[in-house]
Amino acid sequence: VHRVTIPKPFAVGKYEVTFAEWDACAAGGGCNGYRPKDKGWGRGNRPVIYVSWGDAKAYVSWLSRKTGRRYRLLSEAEWEYAARAGTATKHHFGNSISPSQANYGRNKGKTVSVGSYAANAFGLHDMHGNVWEWVEDCWTDGYAGAPGDGGAWTQGNCERRVLRGGSWSSIPRYLRS
Repeated sequence: VHRVTIPKPFAVGKYEVTFAEWDACAAGGGCNGYRPKDKGWGRGNRPVIYVSWGDAKAYVSWLSRKTGRRYRLLSEAEWEYAARAGTATKHHFGNSISPSQANYGRNKGKTVSVGSYAANAFGLHDMHGNVWEWVEDCWTDGYAGAPGDGGAWTQGNCERRVLRGGSWSSIPRYLRS
């Protein structure tokens, strides 16, 4: 645990990026034209899978160009703040978790449509489970020396990047805020 103060407001997508949104990016000349496979689970409103950190960066770059607004990946600290939604528990809904609260542990056997579970107090869905979410930070083995201003940690092993939130197949400990 370390203290972080996020000095300025930021916005977060209400849902994970969907295949429909990703496909619009690829069709619109972005995302390096990459159309990830859907594992036979379907596209549309399901969260996009099989995207690397570089792919995620290409998506936010395309979205910025398309809208004229600046989009970026969250820092790890911002992601945690958004996931917690004002709580101090392991998940925004408490310290325990069940399949009625998130898609994890292969309980559904695949991803589910975004927004399938109740939003947190900030109105954000699926912060725990369904698909891992990329953040801007470089990988480090701990938080000693981590930025206290909510910014991304760009020291460490930047060949590896950080994922948060867990996925449809993760065990509960990986779904913690």
